[in-house]
Amino acid sequence: MKDFDEILQNHFGELTINELKIIRSYFYEEKLNKNDFFSTANTVCNKLSIVQNGILRVYALSDEGKEITQWISTENFLVTDVKGFFFNEPNRWTIQAFTDLILLTITKENYEKLCKDIPKWNEIEKRFIVKCFSMIEDRIFSHLSMSAEERYDLYFTQNKALFNQVPLQYIASVLGMSAETFSRIRKRKIENS
Repeated sequence: MKDFDEILQNHFGELTINELKIIRSYFYEEKLNKNDFFSTANTVCNKLSIVQNGILRVYALSDEGKEITQWISTENFLVTDVKGFFFNEPNRWTIQAFTDLILLTITKENYEKLCKDIPKWNEIEKRFIVKCFSMIEDRIFSHLSMSAEERYDLYFTQNKALFNQVPLQYIASVLGMSAETFSRIRKRKIENS
C-alpha cells in the first residue's frame, strides 16, 4: 500500500500537514474476512474506506437474478455506496470482501465533522467528487467507443494481477461483456502470445 498521506493527496488533492493530520485522525483500521459484507443492497452505507490490502467486489442483482459486477476494488482504491453514503438512500450495490482485507475507514458522522474541522473541506470534497465523475466518464467513454477486445486490453494492462485473483466472469461483467465473449478474447490473446 502507498503511504496513507499520499493516498489522501491522490484522492483529495493537495492538503497541508495539519489537514492530513486531522483527516488521518478520523480513519480507523477495519478488517473483513473473505465473504464478509462491507455493505448490502437496500441498506444505507454509513462509511467510506480505502483498501489497504485485499479485494472487494461491488455487485447487484438484475431483475432476472443475474449478478452484475460493477467494480472490483483493490489496494489504494476508495470504496463506498454513493447513494447511501452521500445521499442517505438505500444502497443499490452490495459490497463484499472477495479476500481477507484491511480497510482504513471513516464513518459518515466523522466525514461530516471534517466540514467543521477543515474550513476548506467543501472545496476538497468537490475536487474529490469531480475526480470520481471523471473516472466514470472515462469508463462510459470506453464502453461506448471501444470494442470488447480494446476494453479487455486496457483493463488487462491496468489490472493484470486481477486476472489470476478473481473469477473471470466478474471481470467480464465489469467490462460489460458476456463471459463467452470474454473467454473468446482471452483464448485468442493466449494463443497469440
